[in-house]
Amino acid sequence: MNKALTFPALLAYGLFGLPLALVALPIYVYVPQFYAERFGLSLALIGGALLLARILDAFIDPAIGLWIDRRRNGAGFRHFIALSLPLLICGYVALFHPPDIANAQPSAWFLSSLMVVYLGFSLSTIAYQSWGAALTRERTQRSRLTAIREACGLTGVIIAAALPGFAGIGWLSTIFIVTLLAAGFVLLNYSPQPQGAAHDISRTTGIAGAAELFAPFSNQRFRWLFSVFTVNGIAAAIPATLFLFFANDRLALPQYAGLFLVLYFIAGAVSMPLWAVSARRHGERRAWLAGMALAIATFVWAYTLTPGAATAYAVICILSGFALGADLALPPALLAAVIGHAGDIGKREGAYFGIWNWATKINLALAAGISLPLLQVLGYQNGSTDPQGLHALAFGYALLPCVLKSIAAMLLWRAPLENV
Repeated sequence: MNKALTFPALLAYGLFGLPLALVALPIYVYVPQFYAERFGLSLALIGGALLLARILDAFIDPAIGLWIDRRRNGAGFRHFIALSLPLLICGYVALFHPPDIANAQPSAWFLSSLMVVYLGFSLSTIAYQSWGAALTRERTQRSRLTAIREACGLTGVIIAAALPGFAGIGWLSTIFIVTLLAAGFVLLNYSPQPQGAAHDISRTTGIAGAAELFAPFSNQRFRWLFSVFTVNGIAAAIPATLFLFFANDRLALPQYAGLFLVLYFIAGAVSMPLWAVSARRHGERRAWLAGMALAIATFVWAYTLTPGAATAYAVICILSGFALGADLALPPALLAAVIGHAGDIGKREGAYFGIWNWATKINLALAAGISLPLLQVLGYQNGSTDPQGLHALAFGYALLPCVLKSIAAMLLWRAPLENV
C-alpha cells in the first residue's frame, strides 16, 4: 500500500497500543506484591510461575503467528483482534480480582489466569503488529506509524506506573477495560486496511506447515535483524530487571523510584517523534545506531554514581528514556521493511511477528536468568550494604548492558539493512 496515511488514520491504528501497555507493565510490577499479600504466596513461587508462564507463552507465539497467516480471510486481521478482546478482559479480571474460590488453590488460579491473559496478549499483539506491517512499505510512513503506535504504548505505561499509587488497582482495571474496548472499536472500524489479497495457506499441514513456521529465517536480512534485536533486547531488559535493586541499594533512593520510572517513560514517549524524523532523514538503521550510542554513554555514567545522586540519576533516566524511544520505534519499522523487501507482505507477516514476539519474551526471561544469578555469584544480595556486592550490582545494572549493546551495535553496523 503506497498511499500516504493521514495522521487520523495513523492514530486510529496506533491507539490500540495504549491498552496493550496497560496489560504488560502491571503483570511484572504489581502482580508479585498483590499475590504475596493477598494469598501469602512466596516470592520464589510467584517468580517461578511468572518465568514458566513467560517461557510457555513465548514458545506459543510462533504457532499463533502461523495460525494468523494460515487462517486470514477477507476480514484481514480484524477477526484475531476481536477474538483477543474477551481473553484479555477475562484474564486480566481473573488475575487482579480473583473470586473467593481462588483461595482453595491460589497458585493454580494465578498460573491459569496468567496464561489466559498472556494468550490474549500474544494473539492481539501479533495480529496488531502484522496489521501495521501490511499497511505501508514507504520508509517515511513506516517510521511515523511505529512512532505513533509506540508513543501510545508508552502513554499506557506511564498511566500504569502512576495510577495505582494514588487510585488503586481497581481504577487501573476500569481504565484498562474501557480503553481496550474503545481503542478496539476505533481500530476495527476506522483504521486503514491493508490492500491486496490475503495469502491463504489454510490447507497447508504437516511438514509444509512447520516449514512455514520457520520460513522467516530463510531471509538473510531477517536473520541479521533478529540477531541484533535479541542481543539488544537482553541489554535493555537487564536494567529493567535490576532497576529497583539499583535505586534502593546502590543509590539509597527508594522513595524516588516511582518518579524515576515516570521520567524514564515520559522521555521515551517524547522522543518518539524525534526518532521518526531521524529515521526519515537518515534511515532506521543509522537512527537506531545513534540510540544505541546514547544508551551506552548514559549507562557508563550510571556506573559511576554514588549513594544520594538523585539529580544525576534523574538525568540518566531521561537520557536512557530517549534511547528507549529508539529501541521501541525503529526495530519494528526495520522489520516491516525487511518483510516488504522479501515480498512477504500479505503472505506471512504473522510468522515474522510471531518469531519477533517470541524473541521479546525470551529476552526478558534471559535477562532475569543471566543478571540475577550473576549478581549472586559476585556477592550481591537484596538489601546489601557490602561494598563488593554494591559494586557487583553497579556492574550488572550498567556495564553488562553496555557490553551487550556494543555487540548489538556492531552487528547492526554490519547488517545488510541499508537499502531495505
